[in-house]
Amino acid sequence: MVWATKPEMDISIERLCIENGLKMTGPRRVIARVLSEATDHPDVDELHRRANIVDPGISLATVYRTVRLLEAKGILSRRELGSRRARYEPSGERNHFHLVDQNSGTVLEFAAPQAEILLRDIARRQGFEVDLIKIELFGRRRTE
Repeated sequence: MVWATKPEMDISIERLCIENGLKMTGPRRVIARVLSEATDHPDVDELHRRANIVDPGISLATVYRTVRLLEAKGILSRRELGSRRARYEPSGERNHFHLVDQNSGTVLEFAAPQAEILLRDIARRQGFEVDLIKIELFGRRRTE
């Protein structure tokens, strides 16, 4: 799978773990580092593959347990992006847009200030004040 760019953010999963009172074992540190450095939205198998490059002793079960724990603590968000496997990214309360290529699995994160203005205006006209916008668009890249 090919992945697109990650928006600029100063996030350290390890720092968030410590702030949430989690004990930082060696495997957790590696998994946290791999997640912090990810420019994509890895699933558990991909996260395991990357963690094993750093520490071949990390089991798939350890990765699953760690991801579930980080999700329960609100450090990671589980994303369903059109594949059978959940993908993960750092949690955050920021407007968030994904464009998912259903042929290749490519996921592109993008900003859309004009769309945000339009969506907030639509919500306002319906009597709502928007706190957060998260949108996922699914399609196929055009071939030229």
